[in-house]
Amino acid sequence: MEADEKIQAHVLSIWREGRGFFSGKGREGMLILTNKNLCFIKKTEAPMRWWGAIRTRQIVRLLQSKDVMIVEDGYGEENLREDLENKKNQKISFNNILSIESKEKVWGSVLFLDMIEGGKEKKLQFSVVQDWVKYPLSAPTKFLKVDWSGFVKYIKDRQIVMK
Repeated sequence: MEADEKIQAHVLSIWREGRGFFSGKGREGMLILTNKNLCFIKKTEAPMRWWGAIRTRQIVRLLQSKDVMIVEDGYGEENLREDLENKKNQKISFNNILSIESKEKVWGSVLFLDMIEGGKEKKLQFSVVQDWVKYPLSAPTKFLKVDWSGFVKYIKDRQIVMK
């Protein structure tokens, strides 16, 4: 993460899945939009007490307004730098994003992302989860309908298009 990089949006309770035939299982984490990158954090150093309180507050806020372009307090650029040191977390440059769009499904809103990672094309989808089952494995039971349009526009406006 660069010194002048700032968090623009921070969404918790994200369920990330691959969109391939053998895509594997999904992952829970945070989706963080900076002015230069899109980051998916699945291993954080943030305390569990903070995570629970902010997640509850986010669900209430998203049920009222649906806009995901919010920065959560208690997690800043220094926390993101620390989390990005863990190789399990993912940082995606805007210029490695081939396409990004959102779609409304019956069960919730989905952010679709096609990107280049390690020289290969990868297709992912992200959804905001309202409720989880924790046993035997963590899995979403209810998704939220949110407005991803500000997120998509922010990334598209900052991409350098090369042909």
